[in-house]
Amino acid sequence: MESGGGYGTSTESNTNHRPSVEITLTRNDDGWWTARDETRGLTTQGETRDEALSNLDSVIDAIENDTGRPPTDEELREAGIDPETNRRAGSGERPDVLE
Repeated sequence: MESGGGYGTSTESNTNHRPSVEITLTRNDDGWWTARDETRGLTTQGETRDEALSNLDSVIDAIENDTGRPPTDEELREAGIDPETNRRAGSGERPDVLE
């Protein structure tokens, strides 16, 4: 269904002997679309159905093909993040605000 709040489900299997995949598409009240891979537990959004599905494909590709990588210190600085603070945050120490 493509009406507001409705969703459609598609279960596909392919000839590569991969398990069936269940994808749920939901049109949100704000007009955006949510695509959810129920099998993997991944969710993305997009302004259109195609954009939501394309975003989901990108996330699945990144996970399955390990195309993601940690950011470099330079990339963190360009984003306004202190690399040392970022390393401490990932060390399991609780931020002051949570103490």
